[in-house]
Amino acid sequence: MSNNWIERADKVVMNTYGRQPLVLVKGEGCRVWDDAGKEYLDFVAGLAVCNLGHSHPDIAKAAAAQLTQLVHVSNIYYTTPMVELAETLVRLSFADRVFFANSGAEANEGAIKLCRRYSREKFGPGRHRVISALNSFHGRTLGALSATGQEKFHQGFEPLLEGFKFVPFNDLGALAAAVDGSVCAVLLEPIQGEGGVCLPDADYLKDVRRLCDEKRLLLVLDEIQTGLGRTGKLFAHEYYGLKPDVMTLAKGHRRSGRGLRPRRACQHLRGRAGHRRRGQGRRGTLKRRKVSGGGPGQRLLCAKGAVPVARQISGN
Repeated sequence: MSNNWIERADKVVMNTYGRQPLVLVKGEGCRVWDDAGKEYLDFVAGLAVCNLGHSHPDIAKAAAAQLTQLVHVSNIYYTTPMVELAETLVRLSFADRVFFANSGAEANEGAIKLCRRYSREKFGPGRHRVISALNSFHGRTLGALSATGQEKFHQGFEPLLEGFKFVPFNDLGALAAAVDGSVCAVLLEPIQGEGGVCLPDADYLKDVRRLCDEKRLLLVLDEIQTGLGRTGKLFAHEYYGLKPDVMTLAKGHRRSGRGLRPRRACQHLRGRAGHRRRGQGRRGTLKRRKVSGGGPGQRLLCAKGAVPVARQISGN
């Protein structure tokens, strides 16, 4: 039966991913079934999305209930589940503010924009570069791709955006040597994921934090792969004894649903958040209006679905 679905897909869906010859139709917990009824253990979890497995009853109940109330009103209004999720993320993390977007890549784009805007307003123009790591991965949108330190992802999309430097991961000396008057931030994964599950030395991230403090740089940790319990602690940086200025999250705190947009969060500290002025350019510091960011599309899956996920992962 799979061949019919695969043949139909190949006629109408762009060939951008190397898919496995499987048509999956349902899941429960850590198991999935194909259209022929064959059962599989799912070790992929939607590429680190389904932390609580498929068809989790609490998430399904929350999503179904929300569909009977409100689906989408855009981010020009307040919604109660948006506030509930933001409060939960703040309570469970170092941060005091949350920015919602539509994807992990957009969360990283928002973090880059936040760093550039903060640095420009605090130090003036010319201080806009971001240092990232070789072998990193931060997303496929053009800005996040430009911050990704793997040439194989760059091929065919040049020229990329200007303003990024790359240094070897876990090499403090190389990072320190790359810092100059044009740099505003350092963007790192606490543990490199797509690049090969590369762990830093025990003191590396703490030393990076110290360097950023000395040079007055913002430290951004991309926890899209490592956050929300996937390393054992709620956030991977907790193992290394530091707090970033900005953290990006995605994947594990939502349930993906067909036709329903998941949420991601860009979290930042009070000192940086307080620098932001509401309404600049009518859309705030990031100057980007999200059609569904912060609205009841978020209300459906971000807040109603993600709050029980975050609570179960964290244990409170």
